[in-house]
Amino acid sequence: MPAPLTDDPAAVIQRQLEAYNRKDIDALLATYAPDAEQYVLHGDRLAKGHAQLRQRMLARFAEPNLHARLLSRTVMGAVVVDLEEVTRNFPEGNGRMEMLCVYEVVEGRIARASFALGTPTLEG
Repeated sequence: MPAPLTDDPAAVIQRQLEAYNRKDIDALLATYAPDAEQYVLHGDRLAKGHAQLRQRMLARFAEPNLHARLLSRTVMGAVVVDLEEVTRNFPEGNGRMEMLCVYEVVEGRIARASFALGTPTLEG
């Protein structure tokens, strides 16, 4: 039997990370509020609402090597900050990059997320 869902911000973000790594779009969207927004940290909006999030994430899920490895997590109230190492299939080739993810969780769902991307390191 699956564990009961919780409003705990860290647990919400962990469910989101696990859904991302399984490429489970429905489970991932279940962690986001219907009107959630994603941004470049201190910059442009990347997506708003489930329809745009679905489109953005399905494009990412098409990458066969996609995987995020949690390096650290800091929780302060409703804000969760993850540092991850993400394996990607870049246009230039396969590689990794660090990614800083800042999430705000409201009533058990991600309301806003902002991402800062590190410099990709290509394999080989």
